[in-house]
Amino acid sequence: MFPALETELKQEVGTLPLRELLRNPVLLDQKTCPDPYEDFMYHHLQYYGYFKAQRGSLPNSASHQHVRKNNPRYGLSGSFGEREDVIPDPLQKEKLLWPTCVSSAAHRQIEAVSRDPLMLSSPLKSRQLLHDEFGEVNPCLREPRDLFAFFPSSGPLQAPRWPIECEVIKENLHHIEWVPPQPEYFYQPTGNEKLPEIVGEEKGTVVYQLDSVPTEGSYFTSSRVGGKRGIIREPAVTLQGPEDNTLLFESRFESGNLQKAVRVDTYEYELTLRTDLYTNKHTQWFYFRVQNTRKDTTYRFTIVNLLKPKSLYTVGMKPLMYSQLDANTHNVGWRREGNEIRYYKNNTDDGQQPFYCLTWTIQFPHDQDTCFFAHFYPYTYTDLQCYLLSVANNPVQSQFCKLRTLCRSLAGNTVYLLTITNPSRTPREAAAKKAVVLSARVHPGESNGSWIMKGFLDFILSNSPDAQLLRDIFVFKVVPMLNPDGVIVGNYRCSLAGRDLNRHYKTILKESFPCIWYTRNMVKRLLEEREVLLYCDFHGHSRKNNIFLYGCKNNDRKYWLHERVFPLMLSKNAPDKFSFQSCNFKVQKCKEGTGRVVMWRMGILNSYTMESTFGGSTLGNKRDTHFTIEDLKSLGYHVCDTLLDFCDPDRTKFMQCLAELKELLKQEIHKKFDELGQDMDLEGNWSDISLSDIESSTSGSDSSLSDGLPVHLLSMADEVNQKKKMYKKKKKKPLQTRKQRNEQYQKNNLMRELKLIEDAPERAGFASALQKQPTFFRNSENASSSMMRNEKPRLNESQLRGRDKGTSLDPSKMTSLILTKNREGMQIQKPRFTVSCCPKRSTNSSQEPAPDMKPLWPRNRYPATKRSRATMTVYPSLHIYTYP
Repeated sequence: MFPALETELKQEVGTLPLRELLRNPVLLDQKTCPDPYEDFMYHHLQYYGYFKAQRGSLPNSASHQHVRKNNPRYGLSGSFGEREDVIPDPLQKEKLLWPTCVSSAAHRQIEAVSRDPLMLSSPLKSRQLLHDEFGEVNPCLREPRDLFAFFPSSGPLQAPRWPIECEVIKENLHHIEWVPPQPEYFYQPTGNEKLPEIVGEEKGTVVYQLDSVPTEGSYFTSSRVGGKRGIIREPAVTLQGPEDNTLLFESRFESGNLQKAVRVDTYEYELTLRTDLYTNKHTQWFYFRVQNTRKDTTYRFTIVNLLKPKSLYTVGMKPLMYSQLDANTHNVGWRREGNEIRYYKNNTDDGQQPFYCLTWTIQFPHDQDTCFFAHFYPYTYTDLQCYLLSVANNPVQSQFCKLRTLCRSLAGNTVYLLTITNPSRTPREAAAKKAVVLSARVHPGESNGSWIMKGFLDFILSNSPDAQLLRDIFVFKVVPMLNPDGVIVGNYRCSLAGRDLNRHYKTILKESFPCIWYTRNMVKRLLEEREVLLYCDFHGHSRKNNIFLYGCKNNDRKYWLHERVFPLMLSKNAPDKFSFQSCNFKVQKCKEGTGRVVMWRMGILNSYTMESTFGGSTLGNKRDTHFTIEDLKSLGYHVCDTLLDFCDPDRTKFMQCLAELKELLKQEIHKKFDELGQDMDLEGNWSDISLSDIESSTSGSDSSLSDGLPVHLLSMADEVNQKKKMYKKKKKKPLQTRKQRNEQYQKNNLMRELKLIEDAPERAGFASALQKQPTFFRNSENASSSMMRNEKPRLNESQLRGRDKGTSLDPSKMTSLILTKNREGMQIQKPRFTVSCCPKRSTNSSQEPAPDMKPLWPRNRYPATKRSRATMTVYPSLHIYTYP
């Protein structure tokens, strides 16, 4: 599939300086350059003609004959630097879209070479100008290359680019999709599970180990197809004969993750996972291969360096196993396997952060089989490219699905952007369409997000009437893989910058975090064109079962609780997978850099993070069973189905859900105040109570805190901030008319007079200040009446703090407390705080049905998924979680 990976470098130019090689491009034409940086310089400078050459030595570009003269110094004839041939078209050699990605230091060297007066002293040969048949320059530029022709029908896919430190085996792995015929239930602990003691390599035998893995303290510099240069060594042990039953491990393939394997007994192995590249943490995702298996023999595997104290493995989740023989003979794919599963703390104390262990036993189905183990169903960058290739080659789907390059990742891998919508008949109809933005895999180890995205794409690109309707009324902007670098190298959370991208959506460092910067910029430009109805980023969760959403509570009275309607509808459409009780809508300060919060701050009311479990469901018919690939793909369909319900011109469903949300929240408020032992009158305007007081602050998120910028990027951020301050234009005050100047003058005089009047009693003494007290009451009454007129009474933060302490908010009492404190300096006795809000509220029974009303939820679109909605589902009390 990737010819570039199969090409071996048979000859090398040597260790000649780059400048000397560029002055003799004949050397680079004749031999393949083994260095990716040299190859990049060759293509880049050759393309733009930055070569030292005689004025008459450049023939016309229509001729493609290559006449080489040997130079005695290098075994070739001719003089040094002389050139009489035509440089071949570099596009013929570029089988990949992005020849090589280099660091910023390399780009600076390119600029330095480009500015070399020795190189620029002779006329430049540009391939952008057209030449006629006589070799004369035609003052006309060539047509630009097609930037978006990613997938030629007959050409190869873009090979993944790896950091130059990574060794990569030249094997193409492919796993079939398979749905188990029977539900895969959670593991039920027996209480007799063994807790193996960690032995380590001192007492065991290392059978697999990766040495050249960049960790904390290093940072990404450059990448190339195939990763590290040179011969790929064999890190596994060599079998001594057919009777040797040692397992052979391997993880140096796309998305693989295994650092070390130690054999501590005949059939027992301790495994160490590799941290995210350029970090010293985030060990959760594993994906590796074992060979030389023995049938009907119980093996034990123990992962010894996990970092999370809580895991779904403690509540019955099983690892995934894939047998190559079963796939080839019985068409059986990934399945849940394992017994004696335990997740426990590692007792090894080395003075560092505590580690946790996962142990399980397994019996392989065949002798001499090749098997794979994974934390979850893998979905690689190559899998995505194969899927997009099929879309691009589909004559129907390619009419309404346009593939573009959003940007290049840090390693030079393409970040794809899909625009999905039906062609509009008129410009006015096109402008009236709202937008929906979806993304996935910002955390590379959360492959469940890719399976949900695949299910969404399968449906929205189909010929279903509902899919056609959605394409008629929406413009879908889809980024199916935000972090391809992390996916390729097998990271769990980070990019090659060594940072969690979902904490840097506010970044200004375009070069360091290109995927996030360009995504935010794309959404910003999209908001200038049209309304964005919904943003959703697909994630995975390692500590909670089911599927749920994290949103952002709205502070606008007009749209109160509206952000909860879409999740509630989704829970009705997928009752056995989606849990509304697990949803959370609190915005915490530590989450300000996430995509969900940043898009919400930009003006998208319905901004969500969809969390899908690595485990399974605890709801309905799927209770205590693992999710399959088909379950996750079906949720992509349910997202589309719910979007139609959410935007139905008939607002009956929307208002029914809104009424149900108010009733659920009312019950939760009662419950909360009963726990606090406080009385509250909810017959008035109870909805003005801040939801922050109701929502808990427990750790319900599977996210990490931001580590800030890497050390080598701090100075870059400072430079960018300084430049922004330097070039920030000062806004000039507009010129005022004579009338405006007179009004301003009168206003200033009035303010000075008022200030003098207020200052005079203060100098006269404290008694005079008491005479001013009615003004305070008048201001309070005016503010109160104003609030009543606007029908927007709220409890601010200071009032909430007062309520927590039992403080009354009555103005007269507050005044007396202040005066008592000022006069006597004594401790204030704080009266008990009660709430009684009873302002007028406009209600319309025709728009908002009563909470006790039994709503209808018709379903006429899909008979296969039809289910009775004659009565509203009775939900338990609303539980609201937050994340750290």
